[in-house]
Amino acid sequence: MKPNEATNAPASTETPAPKKNKIFPIVLSILVIVGGTFGMIKYIHGQHHEDTDDAQIDGNISPVIPRISGYVTDIRVKDNQKVKMGDTLLILDNRTELIQVQQAEAALAAAENNLNVAQANTTASKATIESYQANISTVDAQIEAAKITLRRATQDFERYSNLIKDNSITQQQYEQAEAAKQTAERQLNVLNDQKIAASRQTNAASSQSTATGQMIGVANATIQQRKADLENAKLNLSYTVILAPNDGQVSKVNVQLGQLLQVGQSLFSVISDNDPWVVANFKETQLAKIRTGQKVIVHIDAYPGHEFEAKVTSLSPATGARFALLPPDNASGNFVKTVQRLPIKIEFTGHDQFIKELKPGMNVDVDVHLD
Repeated sequence: MKPNEATNAPASTETPAPKKNKIFPIVLSILVIVGGTFGMIKYIHGQHHEDTDDAQIDGNISPVIPRISGYVTDIRVKDNQKVKMGDTLLILDNRTELIQVQQAEAALAAAENNLNVAQANTTASKATIESYQANISTVDAQIEAAKITLRRATQDFERYSNLIKDNSITQQQYEQAEAAKQTAERQLNVLNDQKIAASRQTNAASSQSTATGQMIGVANATIQQRKADLENAKLNLSYTVILAPNDGQVSKVNVQLGQLLQVGQSLFSVISDNDPWVVANFKETQLAKIRTGQKVIVHIDAYPGHEFEAKVTSLSPATGARFALLPPDNASGNFVKTVQRLPIKIEFTGHDQFIKELKPGMNVDVDVHLD
């Protein structure tokens, strides 16, 4: 072969083998170990804990509702103001209620006067009865005396009747004896009539006294009714001043001066700042091991990194969907199975300084310790 031919020979087409990457297996091994460790930790944690982020702070929210209708004359609170139980929130026009109180007081005074009149009439009736009874006793004594007089006059008349036959007495004496007998008889009859009349008057007075005594009972009942009317009028007068139902913070005050408030109209609310709690909505598949009294760790979005201690206090008797305005009806024919959630009440157990700062509606995460 000539030297030129050797120089012009074609070059080799073979490529060198790539070098193996030693970092990838290491990274993959680390990821597998970390993933497995994380999965094992989550599995072990899931065996002893149940958690959810579908939970909120709840508390006592007391609506301010007027008990009577009236026009607003004074507003004593502002939006978001702190109040104490019994603080004055609103004042309504009370002129009508004051008039009703005065009317009730006048009606009570009239009823008490009627009672006094009935009692005076009863006393007078009793005195009249005693007077009639005394008259009856007097008439009885007079009747007894008249009977004696009549018996004596009758005896004299009979004796004179025998004597007149043999002319032992004069005709005049006989006539006098006869007149005395007749006078005694008439006197006895008059006294008997007086006794009957006195007895009738006594019975009439007794009936009047009984009726008057019943009027006392009616007057007493009327007084009790008037007292109740007066208390009701005073109660309505007290309702013209609307007070705070509890300690807390006022929401937005949607009331204006001169506004006409109706009975039962919701004006605004007073949110209690004492003893808030958590309502956690757990899936029905998480409820198998949850029991009252179990420890709970609460994380609140407003205080990141801070743990609140709590415990499960009660489980709702029905799922949240059952309390909806339009609860689902699975018999309507368009059934789609959905995992339901059951509200669980969780109360704080520690004396954390942030508890009084919690507001209803705040989002929280809860972790229930099943052991």
